[in-house]
Amino acid sequence: MSPSSPSDTEPDADPRRPAKYPTPEPPEGFAAFWSERYDRAREVDPAPRILATRRAGERLLHDIEFTSTDGIRLGGWLEVPADGRAERGLILGHGYGGRTGLTEDLPVARAAVLAFCSRGLPARGLVDGIPSAGHQHVLHGIADRDTYVHGGCAEDLWCAVSALDALVPGLGRTDYLGKSFGGGIGALALPWDERITAGCLVVPSFGNHPVRLTIPSRGSGGAVRSYAARHPEVIDVLRWFDAATATTFARLPLHVAVALDDPAVAPAGQFAVADALRGPHHERFVLTAGHQPYATEEQEHRALLEDQRAFLAG
Repeated sequence: MSPSSPSDTEPDADPRRPAKYPTPEPPEGFAAFWSERYDRAREVDPAPRILATRRAGERLLHDIEFTSTDGIRLGGWLEVPADGRAERGLILGHGYGGRTGLTEDLPVARAAVLAFCSRGLPARGLVDGIPSAGHQHVLHGIADRDTYVHGGCAEDLWCAVSALDALVPGLGRTDYLGKSFGGGIGALALPWDERITAGCLVVPSFGNHPVRLTIPSRGSGGAVRSYAARHPEVIDVLRWFDAATATTFARLPLHVAVALDDPAVAPAGQFAVADALRGPHHERFVLTAGHQPYATEEQEHRALLEDQRAFLAG
């Protein structure tokens, strides 16, 4: 497989960034496929339960579980102001390593924050029959668009929004923040969910598969590349799960942080998602690197947090 030729002109040219490639065209029926999956997820009663509660300063942290599509029961955490006055909602995705708690600094205050685990992934998304290791999970059901696990993971995000609405009704707005795997799944899911006001995607995966499959990488990206070398017909399935293609359908404001160097998520794929943004209410933030330590990492991530905070304040 060879990528398309890079664009000849680029108004925001940066000598450090990867070549800019045309955004893959959606297969016929792309919007209908995702809209139907979204409608299916909205029909699910998430039946959320609070399993345990503890106080941390001015916040309450609840262990929770809820139902997603296919009857899958997922776990996560809900953090709310101890006085009960949440002013907004935030859904948190995660990377391919899964999630073991709610530990990161967040770009919003006085929010009801629901951090969930996607199906198959640790620690609270484990499902019999779905591999939990990233390089195996990314191949689960990949032979068919209707069985590929990433479709179910997008449905998990939509059901997490339903669970948050049930647990903390009356929130004025709900936003999404997802990194790596969670960034790519967010790009696939957010265009179809009018309940999400804005999204922040950090080093998003699954962008521009035709190009991504030509670039060596480790982990889940490398696993898909190896699989595609043996089964080139898989590109016809991956077209339905391209984060860059899906982003062209997004009408909500999106903030995308991309890395110039990344051994796990090809920078060309990350920039493909950012390049697919449409309209005036989108922003990008460029990091030196992703999925690896580097000298200015702490400084850049503080700056990214402030940029996200300003973006979500709008």
